[in-house]
Amino acid sequence: MTKLMAWYIALLGLFFLSAPKVIADANAELLQLAQDYWDHELYEDPLRATANGVHDYNHRLPQVADADQRRRLQAARQFARRLRRISRDALSASNQINADLLAFILDHRIALAEFRSWRMPILSDYGFHQALLYIVRETPFRTHDDYQAYLQRLKALPEYFAQNIANMRLGLEEGFTQPQAILPGIIDSFEVLQLGELESHPLYQPFLQFPEAFSSSQRASIQREAERLFRENLAPSFAQAAAFMKNEYLPGAMRLVGASHWPEGNAYYQALVRFYTSLDDARPDDIHALGIREVSRIRQEMQAVIEQTDFTGNFREFLAFLRTDQQFYARTPRQLLAHAAWLAKDIDGRLPGYFGKLPRQPYSVEPVPDEVAPNYTTGRYVGAALSASIGGQYWVNTYALDTRPLYQLPALTLHEAVPGHHLQAALALELENVPAFRRDFYPHAFGEGWGLYAEKLGVEMGVYTTPYEHFGRLSYEMWRACRLVIDTGLHASGWSREQAIEYLATNTALSEHNVRTEVDRYIAWPGQALAYKVGELTLWELRQQAESALGEQFDIRGFHDAVLAEGALPLELLRQQIKAYIVLEKERLSEH
Repeated sequence: MTKLMAWYIALLGLFFLSAPKVIADANAELLQLAQDYWDHELYEDPLRATANGVHDYNHRLPQVADADQRRRLQAARQFARRLRRISRDALSASNQINADLLAFILDHRIALAEFRSWRMPILSDYGFHQALLYIVRETPFRTHDDYQAYLQRLKALPEYFAQNIANMRLGLEEGFTQPQAILPGIIDSFEVLQLGELESHPLYQPFLQFPEAFSSSQRASIQREAERLFRENLAPSFAQAAAFMKNEYLPGAMRLVGASHWPEGNAYYQALVRFYTSLDDARPDDIHALGIREVSRIRQEMQAVIEQTDFTGNFREFLAFLRTDQQFYARTPRQLLAHAAWLAKDIDGRLPGYFGKLPRQPYSVEPVPDEVAPNYTTGRYVGAALSASIGGQYWVNTYALDTRPLYQLPALTLHEAVPGHHLQAALALELENVPAFRRDFYPHAFGEGWGLYAEKLGVEMGVYTTPYEHFGRLSYEMWRACRLVIDTGLHASGWSREQAIEYLATNTALSEHNVRTEVDRYIAWPGQALAYKVGELTLWELRQQAESALGEQFDIRGFHDAVLAEGALPLELLRQQIKAYIVLEKERLSEH
């Protein structure tokens, strides 16, 4: 043996001895990074911590001033640098997924931070002023310390409002605002917070009922402190915020709609398109064209369903019939909620035929809270931590009952409850041996795409029982196809608000109220509306690939379990997972 060969053999020995340590070190480093990232996220956003069942920060609210935003961006960059130093090839397969997801989050956060969206912390149906309204339901009120923490959080509310208003003033100075046309409904949501009867204020509700173990003196002491806090601190803060919106923000806001009218708006919209579709090559023009094709296809299917009814008029007249005939509408909020609850329970019973794994966490059917209902969507899913004292909630909007048709309720229930958002989100909470951030991760194209996929899956499940319910589903699908056209039209092609309203009203059975609410949502939240159809079409494409590859041995339960097995994923990573599932399933079937 030559000296060179001996040296080479010795080197190989050193490599094989050190390789396991290198791999172990890389995996440990990645998991530590993921934990550090999540700890930082919860510390920086105490409201998010509460929502995730972490109650260490229940006494705090986020700090959102310019310096705080810069600190968070710097932290994201540091996490990204740490991630890049870890060799992906040295990671286990599961940790490669963890690394890819963390990279997705950090890369998009850094890219979007350039546009400083914190200068506009309000959407058409949500804003900084409502954040605590959603968190109260997930805040524990069992001990004296729980109430003291909540009081401390309420004390921080005026500063939180002041920081957000300062950010919005900067947006006014720099031409980065929501447009005037959609502000009246937003201003109403500020007015709702005004202090009237203290007992009816949504943030005061925890002080109306105490645990039985509390003495009368404890209850009286906490209530006195709460009443003083609301009168002396919160009431002036709520009034100042409403006055700012009405007297300063509204007159100074931009008059034109669309991201293209913001400074660097075209670049910002392109970054949002990439984020919400989770596709780096997504382009507004291509998405607009896709939407037009989908609208045309769905319109043909809608016409075929109309022909199954006894209606003899044209398409526009059929829409008018659906919007005005009282047979399609509940007479009371309870009737609407009862029908939604019956549908949800009926679908629950059908799930085992389509899913191998079902979540443990239950869910309830609830009305959208009164304080947000007028400007809110038709329904929504609100999740809960596994440690919470309640389960997930399927919210149904009972405001303006003559705009909430019953024939659309099956599709809404399939999307928001099961097998849509609740089933997907609750399964994600049960992920084992993954970093904590994975259970909270929600790429919109996956989550909303799954919800829309669930609506159509309802056809196979036998959920739709009348032509009107089938039309309601198609109207919902048409609604999401129109989003592709309208969102890109508004933010990339110069569409007006009126043009968008006309397009949505002409092509869907949505009520006029819902049409305006939805269009204002797309104006306020550029790019998000693209997630639904892009994600849904990807899921059907992947299912067709699996059906084609596996033939008669295709198992719908196995496919759905594979889609949901790793929680929510960006679409390209989902493609990789389903490709691997098909290969493994072929191997398994060939062995039998």
